[in-house]
Amino acid sequence: MAERDEKPSIPAPRETVDLLGHAAAEAVLHEAWRSRRLPHGWLFTGPEGIGKATLAFRFARFVLADGGGEATLTGGLFGDGPPVTQSLRLAPEHPVFRRVAAGGHLDLLTLDRREKTVISVEQVRAAVAFLALTPGEGTWRVVIVDCADDMNVNAANALLKVLEEPPDRALLILVSHAPGSLPATIRSRCCRLALRPLDDGDVRTLLDRMRPDLAPGEATSLARLGEGSIGRALSLADGGGLDLYRQIVAVAESLPRLDVPALHALADRLGRAGADGAFTMTMDLLRWWIARLVRAGAASRGARLELPGGEVVPGETDAARRVIGGGALERWVDVWEKISRQVAQADALNLDRRQVVLGAFHALEEGAR
Repeated sequence: MAERDEKPSIPAPRETVDLLGHAAAEAVLHEAWRSRRLPHGWLFTGPEGIGKATLAFRFARFVLADGGGEATLTGGLFGDGPPVTQSLRLAPEHPVFRRVAAGGHLDLLTLDRREKTVISVEQVRAAVAFLALTPGEGTWRVVIVDCADDMNVNAANALLKVLEEPPDRALLILVSHAPGSLPATIRSRCCRLALRPLDDGDVRTLLDRMRPDLAPGEATSLARLGEGSIGRALSLADGGGLDLYRQIVAVAESLPRLDVPALHALADRLGRAGADGAFTMTMDLLRWWIARLVRAGAASRGARLELPGGEVVPGETDAARRVIGGGALERWVDVWEKISRQVAQADALNLDRRQVVLGAFHALEEGAR
């Protein structure tokens, strides 16, 4: 029988057993629980794809399991037992874990956009009514909003009411990638927990678990491209982002005078029908690369330029030195802004993607001269 070439399935946040890189955040939540004065509203913030939703479900399971038996694990509430564990982990065979993973726990409700463009006021009103009900399985009711940035104005106003007058034994967890976009009244009524990007080692570990099909060395490169986000690294892995990045660097290596055949080969690839995702990913990676060069140039302060974290792909450092050596950093900020405008116009006006790619790299050429 022929071996099937299938990518391993990636567990959803509600199904994820373990969490890497956020032990400090877990400790804060665990201590809040042990204090018996658990704040009713939490705002988990940080870059997208670093594990905020995973932590939200992890905390929800812990609370719905009434601490997951933590009184036994800690030897009592008065500090007279063995050292306190600060993990929120619930074993996957625990009945609460299984029901949450299956989406069938009576005391947990999740709000997201689903197929809509926003989280609507109707969804939030249903969540407010849900929190007011008597728990059906335990002693708590929990609502997770993933992500709160997707709420429209009316939805945010409806949510504010339950934050101002929360029912007893009700827990509301908001996940936000851009908390500055939320109303100040909501931010002020939540306990904010800022999560940091993962380090490259944690991202590599997660990639090894979730994508064991990756070739040796690819996990390291994807971890650097992911910048602390396992979500971004997985998205790049699934979309061929590493190969696209290699092509970007290969074209850039010819600067200050572009390799025209290589550029047109890339433009042809991104301009054909069905390549929308590859085009968007390439433009994002190109802008990321330029920003990376500017940061490296600013950090070098006239010394020999070195890329932070090392090369993603071979030849990247030489290309970076050649590019940055061709112009002041301010000029490259202008190039980044010009390419960003071109991409925005392409999306808004449905422009020819091939021409947008050519225009972006010609902007690079002008900046390097």
